[in-house]
Amino acid sequence: MLRIRVGVLVSVMAVGGWLVCARFADASDATTTAQGLAAWEQVYSVLTSARCINCHTATNYPQQGDDRHRHVANVVRGPEGKGVPGLNCAGCHQETNADRTGVPGGHNWHLAPLSMRWQDMNDRVLSSADVCRAVTDRSKNNNLDGPGLLKHHEEEPLVKWAWNPGRRPDGSARTLPPLTHEQFIAATRRWVEAGTPCPK
Repeated sequence: MLRIRVGVLVSVMAVGGWLVCARFADASDATTTAQGLAAWEQVYSVLTSARCINCHTATNYPQQGDDRHRHVANVVRGPEGKGVPGLNCAGCHQETNADRTGVPGGHNWHLAPLSMRWQDMNDRVLSSADVCRAVTDRSKNNNLDGPGLLKHHEEEPLVKWAWNPGRRPDGSARTLPPLTHEQFIAATRRWVEAGTPCPK
């Protein structure tokens, strides 16, 4: 009889221990997801800042300035996001900023593809959930998985340009994104490690 009671007790303890571990695992997963979503909101704050969203338009033209007005000279997107013959991006935007004239520059200057637009046709910024879905959709984002997105944020010259945007034509410094590049990378890494969760 004692052996039966001990056996039952061991079984109950084993099941109870499993339930406790499962609850802790669920809590840990929930925390990781919550931390990932919080990190995404930091990433989103950078992606939708003027330095980024001006080239992530839904329109046939780039935008300029913190007020996101239409690019001067009626510049248009063109078939590859690099302008059109006679008025292509590289004609004015060189490899580096031209602070004397206020023309920004960076390697391979171009608009983001329309699949990576982060605003609507009325220039309203898309929601955090909509931008997140676009960024993580591998059919739209050049087939980048989480680590690929992290590398893109770390190394892509036009991404890094946002933290070295040069001067406006009046000589004043262009505004920077709300996070430093290091903070942006750290937030991207936390989001990726959490599985790139998106808001509902």
